[in-house]
Amino acid sequence: MKKEVQAIIGPQRSAQARFVIELGRKAQVPIISFSATSPSLSPSQNKFFLRTAQDDSAQVKAMADIVKAFGWPEIVLIYEDTEYGNSLIPHLMESLQVIGTRVPYRCVIPPSSNNMEIIKELNTLKENYIRIFLVHMTASLGSKLFALAKNAEMMSEGYAWMVTKGLSSLLDPMSSKIMDSMQGVLGIRPYINPSKHLEDFERKWKRNLTSVKAKIKSTTSLNLFGLWAYDTIWALAIGVEKAGMHSSFFKQNVSSFNADLATLDIFENGTRLRNTIVNTTFEGLSGNFSLVNGQLEPSTFEVFNVIGKTEINIGYWTPQRGFSKDLKDTSEKAYSTSKDKLKPLIWPGYSIHQPPSRLRIGVLVKNGFTEFLKVEWNSSTDDTPNVSGFSVEVFFAVRDALPFPLFHEFIPIRQRNGTYDYEIKTKKCDSYIGDITIIAERSKHVDFTLPYAESGVQMVVSVKHDDRKSLWIFLKPLSLNLWLTTGVAFIFTGFVIWVLEHRVNNEFRGPPAQQLGLIFWFSFCTLTFAHREKVVNNWSRFVLVIWIFLVLILTQSYTASLTSILTVQRLQPTIVDIKEIKKNGYFVGYQKNSFVKELLKRQLDIHESKLKPYETPEEYHEALSNGTHNGGVAAIFDEIPYLKIFLANYPSKYTTVGPLYQNYGFGFVFPQGSPFVPHMSRAILNVTQNRSKIQAIENKYFPSQLTCEDQNTRISPDSPSLGVDSFKGLFLIAGIASTVSLLVYMFKLFYSHWPVLSHNNPADSCWSKLVKMAKHFDQKDLSSHTFKGEESRVHVVASPEVSEPSPGIDDMQNHTRNSIEESDDVLIHDDNGSLSSSSRHGDASMQDVPNSS
Repeated sequence: MKKEVQAIIGPQRSAQARFVIELGRKAQVPIISFSATSPSLSPSQNKFFLRTAQDDSAQVKAMADIVKAFGWPEIVLIYEDTEYGNSLIPHLMESLQVIGTRVPYRCVIPPSSNNMEIIKELNTLKENYIRIFLVHMTASLGSKLFALAKNAEMMSEGYAWMVTKGLSSLLDPMSSKIMDSMQGVLGIRPYINPSKHLEDFERKWKRNLTSVKAKIKSTTSLNLFGLWAYDTIWALAIGVEKAGMHSSFFKQNVSSFNADLATLDIFENGTRLRNTIVNTTFEGLSGNFSLVNGQLEPSTFEVFNVIGKTEINIGYWTPQRGFSKDLKDTSEKAYSTSKDKLKPLIWPGYSIHQPPSRLRIGVLVKNGFTEFLKVEWNSSTDDTPNVSGFSVEVFFAVRDALPFPLFHEFIPIRQRNGTYDYEIKTKKCDSYIGDITIIAERSKHVDFTLPYAESGVQMVVSVKHDDRKSLWIFLKPLSLNLWLTTGVAFIFTGFVIWVLEHRVNNEFRGPPAQQLGLIFWFSFCTLTFAHREKVVNNWSRFVLVIWIFLVLILTQSYTASLTSILTVQRLQPTIVDIKEIKKNGYFVGYQKNSFVKELLKRQLDIHESKLKPYETPEEYHEALSNGTHNGGVAAIFDEIPYLKIFLANYPSKYTTVGPLYQNYGFGFVFPQGSPFVPHMSRAILNVTQNRSKIQAIENKYFPSQLTCEDQNTRISPDSPSLGVDSFKGLFLIAGIASTVSLLVYMFKLFYSHWPVLSHNNPADSCWSKLVKMAKHFDQKDLSSHTFKGEESRVHVVASPEVSEPSPGIDDMQNHTRNSIEESDDVLIHDDNGSLSSSSRHGDASMQDVPNSS
């Protein structure tokens, strides 16, 4: 029988709604559903479909914030294999991926599954070592799941269960047995704001229930879907009244037996009724009734905890503020995902402690270098290992710095060719800890955390004592070039001082041999500042100040370098670089099962036949002691942390040489894509930046360890001698000062006396003039203030008793000049210090002048 309807309320399930929505679209009849909440049913894509309930995807952000608040890096999704269950999962996965939570396993349960099938799935979950579950099911299947989970002891301490609003909105009608199996469950549901209208309705509801049979009373109760259904009826009634509806259908000319959708009659007022309902707003039992884009607008969610026979409110979530304990508290404006904004809750097993994330951690069993990782068993029958070491202590510190609790189980593992990924691929281990080096080849199979210890590969070799006692060790501090440069500088500076002082300072005059000795004596005495000769020329003082400063720096540097040479123990490495090893075909050692073997083969091009593996520091010592010709090796390549331990045990026998081959240090290993990696990396940063904490761990396991810097300082090749480059600036300044002073002085000398020579003896050659200039330079400068006392003794008064005056002498007497005669042509100083020339015809000589005072 064919019925004409103006609107359809329902159906309840999303799978049924899809077909009915298509009918409404063909007939232009509004389809109004308060329970088909699947995100795959979109009112924006189906004009005549109206959803008077919240879309399931509206709760996804709130669920993700709960997971983020408790810091769970991994979670398992359990959902039913229906359109209702499957349609929400893509939204959940995307939201969890945003917060960095991984979903390693999804459990899909068909609604038709019997108890045995569900128990099988639960046992699989127990074996996966993950204890955090998010359930998205309808009430009928969800109640069965929790009852069986309790029987499987999966509702005990250490587990965490969360439910979406589809199940949490129907908890009230469930039996006490089902509620008892859900103790400690965490869930969310849309918040219903209490109102007088709602209280009146509940009172009438209970009063009406007293008149029906007890059986109905025990199975019927108010829930969220019932309130949405009530508001849906009111919205439809208001819409029909506002639209002034009457039945009016457009009839199709088809046979009454044709069931094709194209034959459906079209409701002419369907669009008007649909628009009227969309624009209808009122305060309903479930809160404010307002449709946005054809469905109920998302609002506040209530976060609850199942305790006893009821659900206890522990907080609220809103799209604007995140979590809060009280909706009326508006003091906090910022968005919060902190669990501190929720009230304390009870977890499954009536535990107050948050269920931890769980890791099966592989620990590498090694024979050597147990300071980093040591695995022991208390007895042959005890399967529980005792794990200790530097890496384990760092892991404990990192674990305590995580934002969530972490339960771990150590699983001893034998290292497999340095790859560390076998047990992770087989899911025997969730992680590895230990002295595991971060390298590119390993990162192709696993993910690493940030490094918790620095590393790098270097070569260690034996050392030999340098017992040679050199007679010339005092020459070692300075290089040959610096010695020669310093000697030249001493001679040049002494010469410049002599030139500047010779004409004005009696201490710089005398026989040629004495003056030559004075040049060397004076400059070298400045080394100890023991020179007694006074300088009177200002240019000499200028040169001497700069020179003494250079000498001071040079002597202090020489003293420091010589002290170092005489006090530091001189130990020399037997081999200085890898070229020597390759050239002579020496054997090289490395740590067994280390990536260093591949580095030696590929990067350093050492043939595999020349490589020998070792495990312990004792084996390192024996191999290096024997040497390459006695079954040992010439050098061992290993990472810096291991070499520090080795050198601490044998501090005076071995040393590191050659370049450092950098790597990224030690880190923890996880499967690729593991959500634990960012959490662990951030925790490692917190631990390593706390220098006091990491130093305490290092002191515990490496109390006597030397750093490679300390070792290389105490045992090192000869320090290079100081070179010219170290003092180039000082020598340059001193040289320029001396040269400029010398040039200025000589320029003034030639400028004052050369014109007189040229005027009086124009026929003399240039060489003769230079010789006369040199003779004049050798004379005292009587005009200098240092010779003022002698000036009166050199004035000569001409008289007949002394000698017959010559024409040249008569000229000088006319100008009141003193005569100092020397051979036939003499240079004469006047009182002003200028030169004149004359010819002597008498018997007076230059030696007679000083005696004629």
